[in-house]
Amino acid sequence: MNDKYLTVSAITRYLKARFDCDENLQTVFLKGEISNFKAHTSGHFYFSLKDENSKINAIMFRGNVSKILFKPADGMKVLVTGRISIYEAMGSYQIYVDEMLEDGVGNLYVAFEQLKKKLKEEGLFDKAHKKAIPKIPKKVGIITASTGAAIRDIMTTIKRRFPICETILFPTLVQGENAKNDIVKNIKKAQDYDIDVLIVGRGGGSIEDLWPFNEEIVARAIYDSKIPVISAVGHEVDFTIADFVADLRAPTPTAAAEMAVPNMSDLKKHISQLSIRLNEAVYKKINYLKLYLDSVKNSFVIKNPKVMFESKRQSLDLINVKLDDLIFGKVEKLRGDLERIKKSYILENPNFLYKDKTIYLQNIIHKLELLNPLKILKRGYSITYLNGKAMKSIKEVKENDILNIRLTDGQIETKVVGIKEES
Repeated sequence: MNDKYLTVSAITRYLKARFDCDENLQTVFLKGEISNFKAHTSGHFYFSLKDENSKINAIMFRGNVSKILFKPADGMKVLVTGRISIYEAMGSYQIYVDEMLEDGVGNLYVAFEQLKKKLKEEGLFDKAHKKAIPKIPKKVGIITASTGAAIRDIMTTIKRRFPICETILFPTLVQGENAKNDIVKNIKKAQDYDIDVLIVGRGGGSIEDLWPFNEEIVARAIYDSKIPVISAVGHEVDFTIADFVADLRAPTPTAAAEMAVPNMSDLKKHISQLSIRLNEAVYKKINYLKLYLDSVKNSFVIKNPKVMFESKRQSLDLINVKLDDLIFGKVEKLRGDLERIKKSYILENPNFLYKDKTIYLQNIIHKLELLNPLKILKRGYSITYLNGKAMKSIKEVKENDILNIRLTDGQIETKVVGIKEES
């Protein structure tokens, strides 16, 4: 009776055979947008090809990879040629790509680059705005889904590395249309908690899955956060706008936890090393002070304090001697000056000084009398004035001028009636 039931493997092989025998599926030309692109270490390319409504898995083996002239990436639109078949292990159909050509860039990729350029020009990516991540946080906030590998990895890493740190989870939608608003809401909510650092992120996924972290409102919420933010979105090769805006970008959620908290064992080692260095420094300082104290105790001055005072006393005596010599010398000089003044000609013969000055005064008076014009008038001479000015020549007057003639005992006023020059 069980013979009529097929195994999963049997039906899968049957379908694969039908696919492989269908001529319409042996050479297929598809166009679509690359997502979930991965370049394997083997040299093969694994990715998905999608349009607005559907998606198909694709693989391109290393031999065909070497023929393409560009580097495929998520969001890139391509034209591929290949065959459709079923991958038995997964029971899924996929296209085995033989050729790939560029067909432009997908809409999501364009939107990503446009927003990235806009926010960069506004300065949201500048290092000057990046806040430092505290070295020893007391409390870490986590904004991610409450279930899944991301939260498990973060929590496990924090508890292993720094178990004394408190963690606060803000359960958040990280995928879908409403995810961006939920992320923003919880970033703002976290600002009201006493949190030292905030981890924002999720596990890996396609570009569509990670898109909430490429939304402008999420980027601005991270930028406006007063709490330092570590972005932990996807895997190492995944980059989102949130990574550029955050204060620190972690390649994985696990790495974000490692960046957020120190390793307890490393801290203990560091503290132990500091303790050793501190003890050594104190020991060296004590030894230095001991040596210094011994040198002071054994110094000549401490052992023979009288010598120091004797030296100072001798110096003081020398100063006193010099001071006495200076004072005595000054007094003697002043005394000599006084004696010279007392013995001067003026003080010993004051009458001679008076007599000399009297003779000198008489000589001056005699000279003045000789020059006095009145003396000349007494000898019979006169002085003629015109308009108050003494005349020297007849050329200074003319007829009818009124002249004043000064004699020794008075003046004569006369009128010029004629002028006669000496021939």
